[in-house]
Amino acid sequence: MTDSVKKWYVVRAIGGQENKVKTYIENEIARLGMTDYVDRVLVPSEKVIQVRNGKKIHKERVYFPGYVMIEANLSGELPHIIKSITGVIGFLGEVKGGDPVPMRKSEINRMLGKVDELSVQNDNVAIPFTVGETVKVIDGPFNGFDGTIEKINEEKRKLEVMVKIFGRKTPLELSYMQVEKIS
Repeated sequence: MTDSVKKWYVVRAIGGQENKVKTYIENEIARLGMTDYVDRVLVPSEKVIQVRNGKKIHKERVYFPGYVMIEANLSGELPHIIKSITGVIGFLGEVKGGDPVPMRKSEINRMLGKVDELSVQNDNVAIPFTVGETVKVIDGPFNGFDGTIEKINEEKRKLEVMVKIFGRKTPLELSYMQVEKIS
């Protein structure tokens, strides 16, 4: 191998199958003994928490749906091998069916920076509540009481809920998991 310069390329993949395509590429490269030509195959994604039916669900969301990044020296048969892998549509390039175009340095840094940032970043919780909304307490000593959300503290992931107890309004600090929306 004379030209050992590896560049980042973007491989177009069928949407929703990015991780499968990544695995297929890695397996095929290993099977053909071409690991010298490919450094990394990457699917930039972020961790998100969704709250469904009062339960936390950890999900990984792909940052660039339909794209897989690959750091490789595309010489010889490698581009054709990658294009022939199941789920791969082709390389991102200027001309349809033309040569793959490497990513610019600024794009690579932004993408890699984004990937590093997302793996370190705290889980993002989509806040499913709004101030003034009526909720039912489903956990703790006030289980079964209805109340109105007065404040939302995003940092602590707590809600201040005003609940009527013995005819008096009483503020409670509850976590997102201790309440559910009243439909």
